[in-house]
Amino acid sequence: MAEALLALEDVRAGYGDAIVLDGITLAVPDGGSLAILGRNGVGKSTLLLTIMGFTRVSRGAVMWRGRDITRAGPHWRARKGLGWVAQERDIFPSLSVEENLMVASRPGRWDLGAIYGLFPRLRERRASRGNHLSGGEQQMLAIARALMTNPMLLLLDEPLEGLAPIIVEELTGAIRRMTADEGTAFVLVEQHAEVALSLSAEAIVLERGSIAHRARSQDLLKDAATLERLIGLRLAEEASGF
Repeated sequence: MAEALLALEDVRAGYGDAIVLDGITLAVPDGGSLAILGRNGVGKSTLLLTIMGFTRVSRGAVMWRGRDITRAGPHWRARKGLGWVAQERDIFPSLSVEENLMVASRPGRWDLGAIYGLFPRLRERRASRGNHLSGGEQQMLAIARALMTNPMLLLLDEPLEGLAPIIVEELTGAIRRMTADEGTAFVLVEQHAEVALSLSAEAIVLERGSIAHRARSQDLLKDAATLERLIGLRLAEEASGF
């Protein structure tokens, strides 16, 4: 079996003495994709923060390309190929779109041309300052800026939250192209479970800081009973009676 790009082995983690995650074991292969689902407050964002090195790991290991990085800092992880798009977006409001992109630029496939091909709207707005963008455009910029670091694995924390349907469609299309055409691996936390499952290959469902269920995304998408039991989601087909 090929070595995983990212692996967590029986990880217990949290903040200070507070334990949020317990017994987390997962793996993401090179070019793979994982959706993290669950109700609010079960530790989904904390799991991404743990992968990036922002929490205290009290048991287990975080492995990156076969190397134990449990004690490595976030900046080291970013330099080694982990990209992170936080819920807060954290773009630079006084810089233009293009300046936001160039400040994060590292050599690799994702350069300005590739980014503008993925997000044509950012090309149109390249001279606009960050604080003059709509919420959807800011989210595009946050993802694009993370891609400019040319990561091997991209962590996306609820990228579709609060966005208009047309923007959601644009972003999901970009994520699909990013994966299918460029082979960029990603881990996605998303409240829109059906969208997350349609984008990813594998999925886990968290409950009280532990993995309550894991499956192939397409299998879970068809399993209405499990989705309703674990996250309170009724699939559209079931709800409509078809």
